[in-house]
Amino acid sequence: MTVEAAGNPTGADATGTKPGTGGRSAAAPSSGLAPPRWALSWQRLMDRSIGAVPVPIAVVLAGTLWYFVAGGKVATDLPMMIGLTMLLSFICAEIGHRIPGLRTVGGAVIVATFLPSALAYYHVLPVDLVSSVSSFTKGSNYLFLYIAAIIVGSVFAMNRTVLIRGFVTIFAPLAAGTAAAVIVGGVVGAALGLGMKHALFYVVLPVMAGGVGDGAVPLSLGYSQSRHLGSHGFGGQFAQILPAVMIGSLFSVLIAGGLNWLGKRKPQWTGEGRLQPGAQFDEFLKKDEPAAHVDVMSIAAGLVTAVTLYLAGELADKLWNLPAPVVMLVLAIAMKLGWAVTRRLEIGADAVFQMFAKVGTYPLLFMVGVAWTPWNSLIAALAPANMITILATVVTLIGVGFWVGRKVNLFPIEAALVNATHAGQGGTGGVAILTAAERMELMPFAQIAIRIGGAIVVSVTLLAFARWG
Repeated sequence: MTVEAAGNPTGADATGTKPGTGGRSAAAPSSGLAPPRWALSWQRLMDRSIGAVPVPIAVVLAGTLWYFVAGGKVATDLPMMIGLTMLLSFICAEIGHRIPGLRTVGGAVIVATFLPSALAYYHVLPVDLVSSVSSFTKGSNYLFLYIAAIIVGSVFAMNRTVLIRGFVTIFAPLAAGTAAAVIVGGVVGAALGLGMKHALFYVVLPVMAGGVGDGAVPLSLGYSQSRHLGSHGFGGQFAQILPAVMIGSLFSVLIAGGLNWLGKRKPQWTGEGRLQPGAQFDEFLKKDEPAAHVDVMSIAAGLVTAVTLYLAGELADKLWNLPAPVVMLVLAIAMKLGWAVTRRLEIGADAVFQMFAKVGTYPLLFMVGVAWTPWNSLIAALAPANMITILATVVTLIGVGFWVGRKVNLFPIEAALVNATHAGQGGTGGVAILTAAERMELMPFAQIAIRIGGAIVVSVTLLAFARWG
């Protein structure tokens, strides 16, 4: 993410003119009159952007937002939040992208998530702004809209053979990596003085439990109930578990950025978002099929389909206590495999996926940093023994995924990245990890690692804690 000129598919240069036109604008009106020199200068400036925001618009937006913040009038409506989160998140991403060293391992993602958390904790961000962003984040469910768009769009765009083989073969590196991480993490934690039980139940297993809502919360509740601590005990258990989840996710983001860097130097190890060699994700791009037109109605159809599948998942959660993202994923796969998705809908859903992946990610990370990432918990987890144990767990999980992935004919970098999402902070961690790796196409497989893998870890952990904790 850099401040850069917007791409120009017409082949015009940065001044808006085509070669050989004598300096006249390619976009000149039909009268043949070229824009004045000042207009060309302005257009060049408008083509410079901070993320998706043109620089002049960013200046105007910053001044407008300053007025509302200074007057304590930061609303929680959609227009205000779009302007505020897009501007601030892309500025954070730009900072991360420009830090030498850090930018090669997902610095934009790290800064866009953790800098807002620090600024909120130290009251650099005004209280009114933090309150409004937190209310919007928790009340709008934008995270689930984002996940729905990413999952449905990427599933619909997949080749059916890749879809079937991928979901079967991904369990091998995931299971092997999880088992190895439990052993290595437990031994390292015990060697550093944490004790085997404490290392496993409060550091290693929470890292792979599926995030905060689906991992840290049920683990804390189960631990509290097993020890008969009551509702008051839940808070104490949660405070011990949460840092491992968050630090584990941070390490996963860093390693994902490193894997992206490795893939550029060892292209034979990566499919650039494809999980298996010899197959293409975008089935609708086959040469023997006619070209398809992407129109507004196709994009709208893709979006409303994603929302519908998400709501169906929510209904399953209410009726049968099934995880909504997993239900949504299963429904999307069933539609794809059952030939219920037209080519027009595939293309529309893919366009929705591209829009959310490229434009919606950093605003989401900014909101997560402000609303759901307590900075003080992060600082509390920085004890050397905890950090080394978490790092050993994450590195083992990802490293074994890389090795086993090669053995089962997966691209090792993609297999390692799916394992990395297993140590992420739930859905938001998966977004951050795959964004740092520039491989959002892996989100459906990441959901298997996060949701199903996390649910298995939580279930086994609670059973073990009830007996040995």
